[in-house]
Amino acid sequence: MKAGKVFLVGAGPGDPELLTLKALKALKQADVVLHDELVSEEVLAYARPDARVIAVGKRGRGRSTPQGFIERLMIAEARRGHVVVRLKGGDPFVFGRGLEECAALAKAGVAFEVASGITSGLAAAAALGIPLTHRGLSHGAILVTGQRRGDEETDWEALARTGLPLVIYMGVSRCADIQRQLIAGGMAPGTPAAAVGDATRATQRSVVTRLDRLEQAMAEARIASPAILIVGEVARLATSLRANGNSAGDRATRRQPLRRRPR
Repeated sequence: MKAGKVFLVGAGPGDPELLTLKALKALKQADVVLHDELVSEEVLAYARPDARVIAVGKRGRGRSTPQGFIERLMIAEARRGHVVVRLKGGDPFVFGRGLEECAALAKAGVAFEVASGITSGLAAAAALGIPLTHRGLSHGAILVTGQRRGDEETDWEALARTGLPLVIYMGVSRCADIQRQLIAGGMAPGTPAAAVGDATRATQRSVVTRLDRLEQAMAEARIASPAILIVGEVARLATSLRANGNSAGDRATRRQPLRRRPR
């Protein structure tokens, strides 16, 4: 029996044209595809017609496939001699539990390879023409999750004091609390903020507003999870001059008045 192998593949933010060539090559040779819930149908269409395509989705506060089951399934299929693609939304190593799965495969002696993908935080910013780094305005950016694990809590006040733009994943349900803590940390209530749901897809929706109105603006624009929140001065640069292919599907882009910061 031939030796099997697992590819941990980043499917990107949804637009199939944003797949890497390495991801596409892996999909074309896969016998089994285990995909997350957020992987788009357009991306799955690149799998071989005879491949077994199995949904192993995870969703916050909803029904999810246990992580241990996913790892055991990858290992079992590879030991049967199959080429397995573990297809993850965005990038496997950005809030994707990629390291856990690599560790399980390594422990089981199963060969694996990682194909990086475009993470949704970067794609969401680009979809609105927001540069996360910009000379004279931002020398870096922070990617952070809005979800808590057990008693763990992100120190939003400390993040506010960095002065760096924040790209917040999985923060929709906790938006009001995040707003409050950022403002308590010294971030101005009028700090530019944006939210992008379903970035790069035909269903993309977005809004540009200010920090203290972010939760309300998302509700008015009917932006729900999954969505990316971007908070920081760079969000002021959001513009209708977006790259071709990213703006066509945005059905609810709204810009709300932003007050200039006092000099």
